[in-house]
Amino acid sequence: MENLNLKKLAEELNLSISTVSRALRDSHEIGEQTKQRVKALAKKLGFQPNPHASSLRKNKSKTIAVIVPEIENNFFSQVINGVEEVAQKKGYHVLIYLTHEDQGREIDILRLLRNGRVDGVMISVSNTTTSFEHLKAYKDADVPLVFFDRIYENLDVPRITTDDTEAAYKATEHLFKMGCKRVAYLSMSGNLSISSRRKRGYKRALEKYSLAENELTVECNMNDDENRKKISLFLQQNKAVDGIFAAVEKLAVNSYQVCHDLKLNIPNDIKVVSFSNLAAAALFDPPLSAIVQPAYEIGKEATTILFKIIDDKVLLPTENNVIIPSILVERKSTSRQPRQ
Repeated sequence: MENLNLKKLAEELNLSISTVSRALRDSHEIGEQTKQRVKALAKKLGFQPNPHASSLRKNKSKTIAVIVPEIENNFFSQVINGVEEVAQKKGYHVLIYLTHEDQGREIDILRLLRNGRVDGVMISVSNTTTSFEHLKAYKDADVPLVFFDRIYENLDVPRITTDDTEAAYKATEHLFKMGCKRVAYLSMSGNLSISSRRKRGYKRALEKYSLAENELTVECNMNDDENRKKISLFLQQNKAVDGIFAAVEKLAVNSYQVCHDLKLNIPNDIKVVSFSNLAAAALFDPPLSAIVQPAYEIGKEATTILFKIIDDKVLLPTENNVIIPSILVERKSTSRQPRQ
């Protein structure tokens, strides 16, 4: 009933539910004039906030949650390490939830966490998430929420990411500088914010080098067998391809396997670069050129900002959208080498 009344107040005042909720709690984030408008209408409509819900928010659980799509990707493991460092210093426990790239699980987890089990949530969105009502509902419930890496662009929630577009541009440009003319982009789900940002960088490099007509994209998924078949068929049908830019590290691994099966030499026949935080990337044969994301720093920054929200502190404008640069590490998979 409280949520329904909050929704009615919000609609009447043309404000968000979270703004109305904060105004009723006399939050310093809301201006005095807005507070008075909200309280006046609440009084007129006879609305009384639920004291039990308020007490749940005030009584800290000393626990935060991190929702990640998977942990096979070393990026998320490093993020969690950064989260743990900050949380331990604050005396907090960290609960880790895996969506396994499933929107249904993501919805269920967020619904579970709305009951006061945790004081705040950090989330990297699943690649199957196409509807974002559950994220909007979570924000409207006035529970601290922070996005990292994979975000929902249209929700006013703090987000901590890396410079995906710029990093993808540099990676693609690096292939061109190493002599490539036809570079294929291996993409994950088109629903992901990171996929669209990385593709923008790839296309920007094509345009700079007047190679826009050579745009080649292979849409992949989470199934390694299917990806290898797609990449193999693609390379057999497009023999002029001499460079691969993989959006995620698992697609680089798939590419290495396909090139081995097709007897394509890396880097002589085809060069490969990928986003990857795998320490083992340097041990690939040949060592993989990689865009290394600041995963640990992203975890630390996201947690620091989440605690500011939990502690009801005002965020600086720069803390609402934090972008931490990645670096390109060049290795033999993209080197210029004479044919044997």
